[in-house]
Amino acid sequence: MTTKIKLNNLIWLGLPIIVVAPLLLPGYTTLMTYIWVMIVLALTWDMLGGQTGYTSFGNITFFGVGMYVSAVIQRDMFTSGIDRFERVSEIVVSLSASEYFISLGTGALAGGVVAVLLAVILGSGILGMRGHYFAICTLGLGHAAAEIASGIDYIGAGSGMVTPIYPEDVVLGKEIFYFYVFFLLALVTFVVFKKIYKSQFGLALNAIRDNENKAESMGIHTTQYKVAGWSISAFFLAIAGAGVGNVIGFIDPVEIAFAGPTFGVWMIVMAILGGKGTLWGPVVGACVLYLSKEVFWTYLLGWDKVALGLMIVVIVVYFPKGIFGWVEERKQFNKLTMSQKGDGQ
Repeated sequence: MTTKIKLNNLIWLGLPIIVVAPLLLPGYTTLMTYIWVMIVLALTWDMLGGQTGYTSFGNITFFGVGMYVSAVIQRDMFTSGIDRFERVSEIVVSLSASEYFISLGTGALAGGVVAVLLAVILGSGILGMRGHYFAICTLGLGHAAAEIASGIDYIGAGSGMVTPIYPEDVVLGKEIFYFYVFFLLALVTFVVFKKIYKSQFGLALNAIRDNENKAESMGIHTTQYKVAGWSISAFFLAIAGAGVGNVIGFIDPVEIAFAGPTFGVWMIVMAILGGKGTLWGPVVGACVLYLSKEVFWTYLLGWDKVALGLMIVVIVVYFPKGIFGWVEERKQFNKLTMSQKGDGQ
């Protein structure tokens, strides 16, 4: 109980620091923004991968769908649309401040809804599979989505599309605005997931992870719970995608929207690194991985990916339950040692 109280106090004390962080450290605003993004990615993957034990390689699909849906709505909501002779990748839309923020909010929400519908449709078909069959089935989802997007001219096909320009007549600059947007998104995602994991729904997800056959014998409709969990993840993941598309300013179907080798892999590694199946594990893993990646890129240019890969290997080999899991194990070991010493005396 004391540990929880201290942790809660630390969090509340940290909030004011986070609020003023981009003003105190303007050069690190983008870095901090991406840390919030990574926390959302790790948390959303862990909903299915950690809480139910279903390793999904296809969550990047919802990230890209949210990005494209939002960008299209932002581009077309206050304009007459595109001419069929125009090159979508060269169209740059300038909006007023009110138009920009209205279209951004509408687009992000619409992207989340479309992602949920897609998760329900896909999940109803493939979440009946178990173990490595499910993992293999999801492996091709992101790649298939990238190929489909690359063939649709309305969203720029393989050439990609440009997101609307951030308005200049706004008090908050683009970097600071999206820092706060992603901080709020990460905070809301964390709070919502915390409530879910403490509810009966969360217990059902854990029952599926522990023994799905027994869970079914107890009357739990496992596929429905898995689909619901995947849909919740898809919603927040799509909103994150909508924001990232605007931060970058350009959407490429392979390298950005459905970037399996980067965003798609990172969300899995971050959750495992911090300790999957826990609430704080993905948060810790996201901070450690992304900060390490930036440090390696700054000081080990050319060897940064090698160093990052070695770090991941060391963590997986020596800390198989992740950083958070290792800390919990050490706590249990210390308690056991103290109790044994007490018995000996």
